[in-house]
Amino acid sequence: MASDRIEKLIEKYFEAETSIAEEKELKEYFASSDVAQHLEQYKPIFGYAVQAKQEQFNATIPLNTKKRSSVVWLSVAASVVVLLGVSLFTYNHYNQPKSNDLGTINDPEVAFRETQKALAMISEHVNKGIGSMSYLNEYEQSKNRIFKK
Repeated sequence: MASDRIEKLIEKYFEAETSIAEEKELKEYFASSDVAQHLEQYKPIFGYAVQAKQEQFNATIPLNTKKRSSVVWLSVAASVVVLLGVSLFTYNHYNQPKSNDLGTINDPEVAFRETQKALAMISEHVNKGIGSMSYLNEYEQSKNRIFKK
């Protein structure tokens, strides 16, 4: 009679329909020594909680204080290196001679030729981009033939 009830509780347990009291009853049944032979396969499932409560952590954790001091010295050295780098950068940046030569050209003829060179280069790159746009036009025409609007 008791094994019939336990079997029904196991079915409810695997369908996630048991209450806490029913699960406690299953754990107590499987913790006892008079478990039915055909229910022995479920014993590890419900006996795990009892076994896990009895386990204790007994290992000792060694504390190494020497590594901590080396980390402190390493962080101090890193901060000194960063401070020196920032100070050298600012010193070199502010002590460079200021030049007012911004690429200005005094001769109008030379300035005109340089401007023409720059505009020709820009025009060349724009024309290259426009040339690649012709592929998009071919794609659009093919798409319109296939998917008639």
